[in-house]
Amino acid sequence: MFESMRPPETPAAVPAIGALASFLDLLPALDTTELGEGALIDVLAGAEATKNALSALQARAAVALDTVVRTRHAAEGIPREKAGAGIHTQVALARSESPHMGHRLVGMAKAVVNEMPHTHHALATGRLSEWRATLLVKETACLSVEQRRQVDEQLLADPRVLEGVGTRALVARARKLAYAVSPSAVVDRARRAVNDRRVSLRPAPDTMSILSGLLPVAQGVSVLKALTGEADRLVGIGDGRTRGQIMADTLVERLTGQAMAAAVPVAIQLVMTDRALFHGEGEPAFLPGYGVIPAQVARDLIRRAGGLRAHGTRTADSRAPGSDAGGTDDLPAPQQLAWIRRLYTAPETGDLVAMDSRARIFPAGLARFIETRDQCCRSPWCDAPVRHHDHVLGWAAGGKTTAANSAGLCADCNYSKEASGWRTETVPGDRHTTVITTPTGHHYRSQAPPLPGDTS
Repeated sequence: MFESMRPPETPAAVPAIGALASFLDLLPALDTTELGEGALIDVLAGAEATKNALSALQARAAVALDTVVRTRHAAEGIPREKAGAGIHTQVALARSESPHMGHRLVGMAKAVVNEMPHTHHALATGRLSEWRATLLVKETACLSVEQRRQVDEQLLADPRVLEGVGTRALVARARKLAYAVSPSAVVDRARRAVNDRRVSLRPAPDTMSILSGLLPVAQGVSVLKALTGEADRLVGIGDGRTRGQIMADTLVERLTGQAMAAAVPVAIQLVMTDRALFHGEGEPAFLPGYGVIPAQVARDLIRRAGGLRAHGTRTADSRAPGSDAGGTDDLPAPQQLAWIRRLYTAPETGDLVAMDSRARIFPAGLARFIETRDQCCRSPWCDAPVRHHDHVLGWAAGGKTTAANSAGLCADCNYSKEASGWRTETVPGDRHTTVITTPTGHHYRSQAPPLPGDTS
């Protein structure tokens, strides 16, 4: 849960800001129910052009912010290699985006405003969307500034070129022009792209997940061919599954060495209430790395694991600092494949019971506690996994290694908060709550997400 607050000292009388505020106040009052078909089409087209033009304004503001911050950092004597730290995070917070997206937005803005005048003009006049402008920036990123300007002019000097042209066709034209301007740069980029290979997982509806692999083209085609070949073989001998099901099952079996229905021996965390686990109640559970899942699905996951074993009991009334208590209780564990680590929430707040440590580095038990409480990076609008267990009040400033003085952050957000002018502090709240203050004095409130059983 996040909340942004504008500092009272921000001047509200700036004409441009006042005009934008008046414009935003006007929009909810516009009534479209009495308009005819033609007028409604005009509203749709006009709103789209306005969004595009506002994107150009945001790009110019981001470039101006970059200049102002770097000038201030230079005056403060900050080393050149560290100048500009945190700019992308400020842009991301202002636009309700993740810091990762902030990097892309600032990079796109600097390229469009400083190096691609025709793209900027098309964006500012509403003819080009921010997404299409971003793709053009990406396709020309391997070129020198002069070469990029050449492609920009050849592609968009005549604004009529955008009429009726789809995104894929526009990108293809930009790619073709880039190759014509500098074949070696395009080829070198393709060779370097191999270093970007990776695998990722993201949630899909109905407790499914999407496993994606960014691979070199030859390897990608080989993987797909192997899966389709196995699917064709099994369908040909009468397998009752669909080709898609066979391909998915084969992928799991070949990567894990286990049949699809087998219990894969990989440790995962599952957060749910004891009421949902033992008494069949319907409170949803939380699976780190995925999100909320139905209680019955969580129970099915545990049953398929083959057994239960409790570990690390913690009650809301104990409130004593410490880590896992060790030992087990009266739950049967015939195979001991599923372990339950019990962390109880305080009933009046829904917050997890705190744990303390005198060490500067968060110990493993407390680190797991923070990851369970925060679920993902605590910076507003950042969904990245927790990579750093951070002291809200820094250790050097006297901050303690406690759950109350902690926040789970991704690496990018943790580094950004160390830049000049940033401050984070804990404030009272029903759940663990912090307020981030940026160098401009803007405040962003972050509250730990609700856990299963929390009704707030």
